[in-house]
Amino acid sequence: MIYKGSCHCGAITFEVEAPKHLEANDCNCSICSKAGFLHLIVPLSKFKLLSGADNIETYTFNTGIAKHTFCKTCGIKPFYTPRSNPDGIDVNVRCLDSTPASLQITKFDGIHWEQHAHKVAHKSKETDDNKA
Repeated sequence: MIYKGSCHCGAITFEVEAPKHLEANDCNCSICSKAGFLHLIVPLSKFKLLSGADNIETYTFNTGIAKHTFCKTCGIKPFYTPRSNPDGIDVNVRCLDSTPASLQITKFDGIHWEQHAHKVAHKSKETDDNKA
């Protein structure tokens, strides 16, 4: 199904194709816990930016692989390019404008990212289950 989403002020809007019943990760690393990000990692082909490209700012740190994007007007981080899946996109479930039929949240130990990144690396890969 197609979910629409946005930042708080609505300058950035997007849509993402994902299952009716979502599975998301709640990461305990410093940036995710401080931002309240709830992770839905999908292949880039399942994501479409609808508006606001000129309103997106990018923050990087450490390795610089992750591109933490946020709205330069309201500061909300509706999606970003994750270090674990640089070929995909990570959508903040809390920025979806509609509620999924169900939401299963799994804890992810991002504090010990190096030991656990392999557990989410498959999420940005095209599979028979997520091909359009």
